[in-house]
Amino acid sequence: MTGWRIGYAAGDATVIKAMTNLASHSTSNPTSIAQYATIAAYNGTQEPVEMMRQAFEERLNVIHEKLINIPGFSCLKPQGAFYLFPNAIEAAKLTGFDTVDAWVEAILEEEKVALVPGSGFGSPENVRLSYATSLDLLEKALERIQSFMTRHMK
Repeated sequence: MTGWRIGYAAGDATVIKAMTNLASHSTSNPTSIAQYATIAAYNGTQEPVEMMRQAFEERLNVIHEKLINIPGFSCLKPQGAFYLFPNAIEAAKLTGFDTVDAWVEAILEEEKVALVPGSGFGSPENVRLSYATSLDLLEKALERIQSFMTRHMK
């Protein structure tokens, strides 16, 4: 249920208590709509879940392969999630940028591709690339990133 901010954790009671204490001060509670959607997701048919899993797996396989073939990117293939978190520092340097943040800003301005700088996650050499959208849009985004790299590579 991407974007709904619903989830659960299982583990040692002390760790779970610490997580609960932290979350209670850093996030708000899920909306009633999200809570009812979660109940429906757990109790309803699981066919849509499998269809989504397959769609996300296809997107992952396609965009991971295309991304690692663009100069300057290295990226482990995730085992779960709906985003890639590639190291893009070499891509930034190849195109004349000192930081990934500056490179991300230039890509947004020139190519209209929104990547989230990894600096917001404590990893300034990375970017976050969500694949929670259509494969067609993802492929266009990667074409634009490739175009940007080709035009700017030194």
